[in-house]
Amino acid sequence: MYALILAGGKGERLRPLTDTLPKPMVPLCGRPILAHQVEWLKGAGVTDVVFLAGYRWEVIQDYFGDGGEFGIRAHYAVEDTPLGRGGAIRQALPLVPEADEPVVALNGDIVTNEELGALLERHRQKRAVNSFNLATIMVVPMVSPYGLVDLNAADDVVGFREKVEMPHWINAGVYILDRSILLELPEVGDHETDTFPRLAQAGKISAYRSRAFWRSVDSFKDLREAEEHLGLGQ
Repeated sequence: MYALILAGGKGERLRPLTDTLPKPMVPLCGRPILAHQVEWLKGAGVTDVVFLAGYRWEVIQDYFGDGGEFGIRAHYAVEDTPLGRGGAIRQALPLVPEADEPVVALNGDIVTNEELGALLERHRQKRAVNSFNLATIMVVPMVSPYGLVDLNAADDVVGFREKVEMPHWINAGVYILDRSILLELPEVGDHETDTFPRLAQAGKISAYRSRAFWRSVDSFKDLREAEEHLGLGQ
């Protein structure tokens, strides 16, 4: 099974770490974020990982090489000019053998302990009842970034709540894709704003709801929270 990791991010909010590293190579508990992702993917049966890279891509290749030391086969799809995330996936999909599907794809800054096998099973179930389903995306609850103040009818403050789960779901940046999605992807652009809304209108995309630990490591706060979670799990 193949996985595509979008690993070309610059990570401006994680500078100065990302002055010399692509964002997915930022250390997390002593190892790059990508190393944690590879371990997670391998645990679900992924044998081949394609790193979709651009900014300082040589750092990724120097670390993973052919992937042998990590128990996978590593491949590299390097952008000469920025293609956007959708364009990067479109460029890399032909590297996946035609008989190999579905394909896992994920952003290179995601940390989660969700069972990838459950997401794969969800995709297979959806395909069984809807052969037009081209993608299944993992979604997680939206959590308020602000503390909430609870009021009564007289506007008395009756309580405070932190990290409240809102009645909405957000894209977690982990996808199961059918190879036939290739022509739906932009040559240059973002699949999340270009392809996915169009597939939604056509009834060709489904979701898997997850309440497992998940972080998109965009800031030092995210990095700290991910490290605290991983530290507790060790």
